Amino acid sequence: MKIGFIGLGIMGSRMAANLLKAGHSLKIYNRTKAKAEELIHEGADWCESPKAAGEGVDVMFTMLEKPDVVESLATGSDGFLAGLKKGSLWIDSSTVNPSFSERMSRLASESGIRFMDAPVSGSKVPAQEGELLFLCGGTKEDFEEAKPLFMEMGKDAVHIGEAGKGSAMKIMINQLLGQSILAFSESLNLGMAMGIDKKTGMDILLKTPVTAPILDVFRSRIENNEYEANFPLKHLQKDLHLFTETAFELGQPSPLTSAAKEVYGMAKHKNMADLDFTAVFKYLHEKE
Repeated sequence: MKIGFIGLGIMGSRMAANLLKAGHSLKIYNRTKAKAEELIHEGADWCESPKAAGEGVDVMFTMLEKPDVVESLATGSDGFLAGLKKGSLWIDSSTVNPSFSERMSRLASESGIRFMDAPVSGSKVPAQEGELLFLCGGTKEDFEEAKPLFMEMGKDAVHIGEAGKGSAMKIMINQLLGQSILAFSESLNLGMAMGIDKKTGMDILLKTPVTAPILDVFRSRIENNEYEANFPLKHLQKDLHLFTETAFELGQPSPLTSAAKEVYGMAKHKNMADLDFTAVFKYLHEKE
């Protein structure tokens, strides 16, 4: 199948690599060409514009940082929507707010393009190993057509509902992720201040039923003070903002998420934006 892929960061580059390994013809574009060099070496076709990446492909994947970037590369005379043929399928795997996905669906439809939002649950290693979970919004027919592609990049794909529902589920998941690691970090930090050894504190907290099971996956990062980005802190803060923005749109309260978002924002301004999101512990622990 002829596939276009735009957005070759930590996640997108690995997702695209798995599509290439599966034997698909791949056209790629990224705002920074250097990030595409390995894929080019492996046989992907580099395109000089989003429009060029869309020309002649059956499916276009986008995996971009935030909504305004998605829209800027999709629209205009040089956007990929101008290059895609009628009836082709655009799958946006970016983490965006549901109302944005709904608007992109309408915009694509006006150009005769089908649209799905299919953000993923998982970070760098699952993306590399093809173990992502795709959370999908769109028609059931488009989901069934795209599912073989999802399974070449992931371990499962779930159809949740119409356009926007995949994005809705993704911000729900990341809201819990951000809250969980923040609460754990705050508890552990206070324990250390009270004289409890860091390792002992982690050992006991992670054995209790009140601690989210996934936190055990992140233990080594906090224990060893190793915060190489698997999921950058700035991206999690953005996702928490998308949650609160959506809550505002729907008139729903989000007091805990609003507070958590500001903590991650403060960590970002302490030069931790490009560290792993678990560096929120580092922010709480450091006194200066």
